Amino acid sequence: MSMKTVLEDTLPPVLLRGLKQARKSMKFHSRQTSKAGAQELDIYWNPAMAAALETWGEGNAWNEIQLLLLNARGTILDIACGTGKVMSLLQGRTDIQVHGCDISDFLLDKAVQRGIAKERLTCCDATALPYSAGRFDYAYSIGSLEHFTEEGIQGFLRECKKVVAKRSFHMIPVSRSQKNEGWISPWQSYFNNSTEWWIDHCKRVFPTVTVLDSVWSDDRSVGKWLVCEG
Repeated sequence: MSMKTVLEDTLPPVLLRGLKQARKSMKFHSRQTSKAGAQELDIYWNPAMAAALETWGEGNAWNEIQLLLLNARGTILDIACGTGKVMSLLQGRTDIQVHGCDISDFLLDKAVQRGIAKERLTCCDATALPYSAGRFDYAYSIGSLEHFTEEGIQGFLRECKKVVAKRSFHMIPVSRSQKNEGWISPWQSYFNNSTEWWIDHCKRVFPTVTVLDSVWSDDRSVGKWLVCEG
């Protein structure tokens, strides 16, 4: 079986399109997955991941977050901002100020190289955000929350609630089967569960949760936006 076939059969959500392009110029190596339920972090220092983050949201999530924030004014936090690609799409607006945070200093260096102001970037864990309460009016995360453990998801959401005054948007994959398929590790580990599973987790932290469809999809999952308020 070719490497191309392996990647197409096993690639996780939000990376398929980007990694198809990235592998044209980069060599991929096999890697062992972690034990069930353990978050993998080493991938966020992988140049192939950085390359994938430059393209995967074209025509879907990147268009959608711009529409979701169309009427937003004030300060916005991009949680798990990676290379700052989405920040760069928003930085032309004068009515918002976008900040970003990510656990990977490697990816944040890429964001600085693309012209994102260093003072708007913070290297930190999303489950322990170093910002004051209500620091931001809005926040968003794209293709990130599903890679946290269940404990991590709750920590992520609690921190988001603490630092965001109005509303946050989180794009995640849900299983096409609408069953809780659990923590799977085809290439990068993540939860591929039902919409109701995600709503339940969000409602443990936020009183109001709205689900919107995303046009993103792959053979295992379809995209959803979790809009969290209160």
